Amino acid sequence: MIADPASDILEFTKAQTLVTGGFRASGAWALQFPVPKSIKFFAVVKGRCWAIVDGLPEPVEFGPGDVGLLAAPRAFVLASNLICTPQDAMEVFSGAGKTEVTLGDGSDFEYIGGHVLLDPVSGRFLADVLPPWAHVPADQPDAAVFRWLLGQLRAEHGSSAFGAKLASAQLAQLLFIHVLRTHLGNADALPTGWLRALSDPRLAAALRMMHGEPGKAWGLDELARASSMSRTAFAARFKLLAGTTPLAYLTAWRMRLAERALREEGTSVGLIGQMLGYSSESAFSNAFKREKGVSPQGYRRRPVSREDAS
Repeated sequence: MIADPASDILEFTKAQTLVTGGFRASGAWALQFPVPKSIKFFAVVKGRCWAIVDGLPEPVEFGPGDVGLLAAPRAFVLASNLICTPQDAMEVFSGAGKTEVTLGDGSDFEYIGGHVLLDPVSGRFLADVLPPWAHVPADQPDAAVFRWLLGQLRAEHGSSAFGAKLASAQLAQLLFIHVLRTHLGNADALPTGWLRALSDPRLAAALRMMHGEPGKAWGLDELARASSMSRTAFAARFKLLAGTTPLAYLTAWRMRLAERALREEGTSVGLIGQMLGYSSESAFSNAFKREKGVSPQGYRRRPVSREDAS
């Protein structure tokens, strides 16, 4: 199989997308949502609304099929118009005692929302390269796919049909992946990092090689040839888009894999180092301590902390 760095990282970060609620509305309405504790996504299934997001210079209009992704800790308002006084969304939902509510007769507008949950430690690898805010309009090239996903999500969420909860989660995960794909097509909107590097077809070839065999002693010349670039041009472009050198990226990815193995597996330190391309346990231990400030054994023994999540 061809190596797929994006899938590797989604699996590594344990990205899990969940639909958590929704509402229907009619007439004039506005809801104030609190700062999310995780990555927030929402989609308009029917009708139109304004999204007023803290930190954005102006409101964003959403139409049917539009999806919003909020990766930064920012509060936001959804409203039928810009003059309506917002109600506290959490009070509206908790007061109704349910995850779905209806404002008015619910005939004009329909919304679904949810969260993308990441591993508290490995999840930083993805969270740190996501744009703070993304608006994916329904008229983008994959519009038909988004419409189908939203229709299926709406049908499965809250349904009592066999496997509806799992189907809803899988559809939401696919929606999140399509949002990321759309942004990969607009590299200028992405912050510097591996996600932006992955949007470049030539650099993507080198990333696939490193992810396919992270334990191989990749050389800059070999990676540059795979990218159809000179060594100098490849190194400069990789640093510009990824924010780090190719070999530093490879080392960082190896250390991420080592962290997971040390936390979740009973594999010996020596064998982990061998799988990641180090000639001896001491060579691996020295590299790990240089990158993480603690030995592999020390990392394995200590509880997960905020420092680990950085």
